[in-house]
Amino acid sequence: MAKSEYIIEVNHVSKQFEDGKFALDDVSLKVRKGEFVTILGPSGCGKTTLLRCIAGFQVATEGDILLNGEDVTEMPPHLRPVNTVFQKYALFPHLNVFENVAFGLKLKGVEKVEMERRVKKALKMVSMSDYEYRDVDSLSGGQQQRVAIARAIINEPEVLLLDEPLAALDRKMRADMQLELREMHKKLGITFIYVTHDQEEALTLSDRVVVMREGKIQQIGSPTDVYNEPKNCFVANFIGESNILDAVMVKDKLVHFCDRDFECVDKGFGEDQEVDVVVRPEDWYIVESQKSKVDNDDNPWQLHGTVQSCIFKGVHYEMTVLTENGYELMVQDYHCFEPEMEVDLLVKPEDIQVMAKARLCNTFEGEVLEDNRVLFLDGEWDISDRTAERFDIGEKVEVEVDFNHINLQDDEEDGTLSGEVHFILYKGDHYHLQVRTDEGDDIYVDTKDIWDVGDRVGIKIAPSWIRLYKVESEE
Repeated sequence: MAKSEYIIEVNHVSKQFEDGKFALDDVSLKVRKGEFVTILGPSGCGKTTLLRCIAGFQVATEGDILLNGEDVTEMPPHLRPVNTVFQKYALFPHLNVFENVAFGLKLKGVEKVEMERRVKKALKMVSMSDYEYRDVDSLSGGQQQRVAIARAIINEPEVLLLDEPLAALDRKMRADMQLELREMHKKLGITFIYVTHDQEEALTLSDRVVVMREGKIQQIGSPTDVYNEPKNCFVANFIGESNILDAVMVKDKLVHFCDRDFECVDKGFGEDQEVDVVVRPEDWYIVESQKSKVDNDDNPWQLHGTVQSCIFKGVHYEMTVLTENGYELMVQDYHCFEPEMEVDLLVKPEDIQVMAKARLCNTFEGEVLEDNRVLFLDGEWDISDRTAERFDIGEKVEVEVDFNHINLQDDEEDGTLSGEVHFILYKGDHYHLQVRTDEGDDIYVDTKDIWDVGDRVGIKIAPSWIRLYKVESEE
């Protein structure tokens, strides 16, 4: 069999737990030998489960995992050519540093002279040469992490798996360890798979970043590509600060948002199509208002607004600007613009990122009931007389509801259904929410009301805002 060009291949892997929930949902990933790949995402996205499936600590429900072209899906962890560094280090408190690092070699029966040589080499690589006989409990968190890494690399694995190894360290120590890990990766030349929820860490360390959400891969790319060319709103919002706005693609290289047209470099979206745009805060050019100095016809500045707040961030100032047409934008600049100051903004075409919308409205499967009602989302909803008269009782239908026609209630008892705010995205002049019902369905809501993730809500929809469409026959 020809040797695969990939050291790791994850093919359509899913992991379902006993409660029926999927930690991984049809995940595929290929990693080349020597790469530094970071799996990035919020808590509960499946990144650690994916790492544990590669390591062999968990077995995939579906799909297969290959190492060097060999199927290891059912292979126990100790037979795989990988080593894992855990967040909590998992050092043996009754053994000193030398004994902890040498533990794997002892199990393999390596001779004492060779063992000492390899332990000293591993400790030198992690800058712990003078700590061989120290108790591990006497070490700092960063030193314990170095010992855990030395213990992992001493076995010369082909792949090193690291599960949030720097999470317990303070910011300064974490930054130092990031640089050391990067240098260590270059020296060792082995494949690193690194799990983290820290976006800055992922961008700093990686050759490629894998962004995950709710058990699915959202995007795979270089740190530059993921930051500058996000595939969807989640990636744009999760990786760094962003201005994410509703927009309309007027035509190729022309997009409309914030109530005006902007030239851009994107094309292929069609004409008059709803899209999302991303403008990073650092990509806005900001100056004191030119209105009194420049004739409107000659004014190159695209938006006019008033500074609402200004915060010094160490290397730049971060300002919130409210445009005269009601959009709130985040702007970063090396110069300070004080609150109440009138300013003008400009963004270059190449700094506007256009993305296709994941959905244009809420869409559900439904069934028409008696008394002008329709069943969907495990609830019965009133519909207008005019809508009901076009369908037969018992007929299967497609139900559509616009994002801004979902009404959320403070008291969940006031809604036809109840649920919990699951995700919030600010879009300049409103919030776009993902609300998960108690039955596990997702509803998307546009609102100007302020909610927090985890808020319990009631869900109401007025009969006039429910649209029904006939289900096309598959024949």
